[in-house]
Amino acid sequence: MIGLGGLTRKIFGTANDRKLKGYSGQVQAIGALEDELKALDDAALKAKTEEFRSKIEAGTSVDDLLVPAFATVREAARRVLGQRHFDVQLIGGMVLHDGNIAEMKTGEGKTLVATLPVYLNALTGKGVHVVTVNDYLASRDADWMGQVYRFLGLSVGKIVHGLDDAERRAAYACDITYGTNNEFGFDYLRDNLKYDISTMTQRGHAFAIVDEVDSILIDEARTPLIISGPLEDRSEFYNSIDTFIPQISEEDYELDEKLRSATFTEAGNEKLEQLLGQAGLLKGDSLYDVENVSVVHHLQQALRAHKLFQRDRDYIVKSDEVIIIDEFTGRMMPGRRYGDGLHQALEAKEQVPIQPENQTIASITFQNYFRMYDKLAGMTGTASTEAEEFLDIYGLEVAEIPTNVPVARIDDDDEVYRTADEKYQAIIALVNDCHERNQPILVGTTSIEKSEILADKLKKAGYRQKDFSALYDPERGKNAKVFQVLNARYHEQEAHIIAQAGIPGAVTIATNMAGRGTDIQLGGNADLRIAQELADMPEGPEREEREAQIRADIATLKERALAAGGLYVVGTERHESRRIDNQLRGRSGRQGDPGHSRFYLSLQDDLMRIFGSDRMEGMLTRLGLQEGEAIVHPWINKALEKAQSKVEARNFDQRKNVLKYDDVMNDQRKVVFEQRLELMAGETVQETVSDMRFDVVEQLVAKHIPEKAYPEQWDSAGLKEAVLNVLNLDLPVDEWAKEEGIADQEVKERLLAAADEAAARKVAKYGANIWRQVEKSVILQTLDHLWREHLATLDHLRSVIGFRGYAQRDPLNEYKTEAFSLFEAMLQSLREMTTAQLARIELQQAPPTPTDADLPEMHAHHADPTTGEDEMELADAELAYAGGNGAAAPAAARRPASAEATPEARNPGDPRSWGKVGRNEPCPCGSGKKFKHCHGKYG
Repeated sequence: MIGLGGLTRKIFGTANDRKLKGYSGQVQAIGALEDELKALDDAALKAKTEEFRSKIEAGTSVDDLLVPAFATVREAARRVLGQRHFDVQLIGGMVLHDGNIAEMKTGEGKTLVATLPVYLNALTGKGVHVVTVNDYLASRDADWMGQVYRFLGLSVGKIVHGLDDAERRAAYACDITYGTNNEFGFDYLRDNLKYDISTMTQRGHAFAIVDEVDSILIDEARTPLIISGPLEDRSEFYNSIDTFIPQISEEDYELDEKLRSATFTEAGNEKLEQLLGQAGLLKGDSLYDVENVSVVHHLQQALRAHKLFQRDRDYIVKSDEVIIIDEFTGRMMPGRRYGDGLHQALEAKEQVPIQPENQTIASITFQNYFRMYDKLAGMTGTASTEAEEFLDIYGLEVAEIPTNVPVARIDDDDEVYRTADEKYQAIIALVNDCHERNQPILVGTTSIEKSEILADKLKKAGYRQKDFSALYDPERGKNAKVFQVLNARYHEQEAHIIAQAGIPGAVTIATNMAGRGTDIQLGGNADLRIAQELADMPEGPEREEREAQIRADIATLKERALAAGGLYVVGTERHESRRIDNQLRGRSGRQGDPGHSRFYLSLQDDLMRIFGSDRMEGMLTRLGLQEGEAIVHPWINKALEKAQSKVEARNFDQRKNVLKYDDVMNDQRKVVFEQRLELMAGETVQETVSDMRFDVVEQLVAKHIPEKAYPEQWDSAGLKEAVLNVLNLDLPVDEWAKEEGIADQEVKERLLAAADEAAARKVAKYGANIWRQVEKSVILQTLDHLWREHLATLDHLRSVIGFRGYAQRDPLNEYKTEAFSLFEAMLQSLREMTTAQLARIELQQAPPTPTDADLPEMHAHHADPTTGEDEMELADAELAYAGGNGAAAPAAARRPASAEATPEARNPGDPRSWGKVGRNEPCPCGSGKKFKHCHGKYG
């Protein structure tokens, strides 16, 4: 019996069907132009680009040019690449052009689809960004699809790790720029730390197409991008903290695997107080005295490192380094680091050298970065399960693009066993069966540990871990029981392992299949095999003959793989996200090939154990499930999908919550970054500095002279001292208060006149041009310093604001209110500090304008505010922090590390000559104040 919804869909079609039907007219129009464009020679086809650009300059919209532009790209791709866009690919291109997400199955040619909207939107001259998940894909796609763009007269650039600013600027100046999400985001942050507009690399955010959009905009969106600088080395502290964890027992702590949290119990706190007291690390009597906050925090991180993070699952140790493993791709992430002291705790646990922590200098979430684009689009094989989040956060609708050839893959219901051992026995039996029938099999696992458990079991079953070359020969292949493992340990062979995983009889174990960028082709990948086997063979008839032979071999192997049923995909357990499972399944059944998929589960699997029903094992026992038997039923699949959808919903709520808090910071970030741009763009900041001076004087007077107060009630001594400290003016304020009939307004006018006169003397003394450079330098450096401190304060506020909920107050509203107050205070500090510094600066020579200079080592990384986890990616060893000689670097870091300069050698007007200055020494500028209250404070 068909339900009402099913009946409606049968008559009117689904919403997706109706959406795609709207594109059919344009597809036919593009097809109608095909013969006409085929008749053009190459020069005439290339001339189409200038024709389209002229029309756009004359006022024609890009939407009106879609049909002829798409038809032009289709013909260019046919000539240059030998690939002609299918009609469904044209539809995919239109979905992308409309600023939505095209969900296309694996092997349907997403890379080629992107050329259509990329070309059309690049005609505006504003630049198009194509975002990929790694440098390899950015380079490959820029070179591969770049052939089409260059043929049509467009320029193509690529942003990969290791480029300098000049190379990045040139790449962004191109019509089309390929790069990774991290590189685009970090370049944006770096640009907004610069002191000269001409040194900025990006030129705006007009249109971006995000490949593997679910991986980038959802999975990686949990962790903001951060640029940071190192703090002092505290290796001994981390090692000391680590020694306490082995001394506690299970009753001393509680774990929550769902939330990835670990906390000490009351008994644990008492034990730790005793241990810390004996070690001399406890200040006061209680672990929770304010002096012990840092110790408690790092004890919590050490507990998480020992009890929640597993070696070879969450990280591996290689060359005395703790290297994170990406939970979604199973890849090693060298250079990435957890933050908030967690990575240091792991290093202490594994007894490897401990790297110092970092302080945030600039940050942004992927959500807020990608929402800056005027138009955003994405493509992936798996997006429909997250359609609500894409629409809610990014305003992107998901359109499911039909395959060019119907999918022939058979997806079986899951098999559920009671124990992991029984499950593995069933998988080994299936592998044996596939090998005997010459059917290639891909086994997906969720961690390195699980992949190596399975590898050991295969070895015991008579398989050897080696390459698949023995399978090229049908006779040898019958007896060659070989397998390959693809995980973080074998990262270098990734492309080769995946490319050859479709050879008959091949057994491949992979930790995860997201964003691999290489299709599994039945019979193997001819181009890759030719590149590998004939690398040293020179061009000539002999090489051509050998190439033809390899292609013939692969065609034969493909026929055998097809006859055996295509690629068999096995999942060894369900992932928290249905998308990841679907990505694994999608590796089989490429472009109409036959295929098979099935998941083998056990009640001991993480998802079943943590999120499944506790009563399931009892129910299966009552049903008479015997050892080695499996239960297979659609209801099991539905129950598991329900559990997965609950986890997805919870993760969505977490990301949404992170975004709500980040939106508060983002509003402030926009104000600060826009202000910086205005300051850099202006020839002079004289008016801004003058306004700041006026506000500071007004504030000083208001603070020390109450409204409508008599002169004898004024705090004349306090005002005199404040004027000396801030304006560097020794004025007889106390004498003014004794004058008859004087009012606060007159005091304000006298102070302002004196301050303006002092500023005018500086201009006259050093020259207007030099002094304007000084003003711009001081205001930008002070703003950067305060913004950095403000970010740290907001981070601390975020970590404690949740406690306001206990007082029946909404933490988010509280955060908004507090953050606004802190921002106002930061702006007031900016006015005061800028005015104070300009009042004290004395120059011996013309100052250097801020430029991109070498700075102490800085890092670019990801941080997760919800868990405190932080994945850091080391940027260039000396990140050109956009500008300058120390805008946001700590003051001590900006001074030469050489050190103690003698007082006689110090030039009061040149901080570079001061060397290392003690915090309590008199400030070398001559103010008479301690360094920590003068330039040490402003640095």
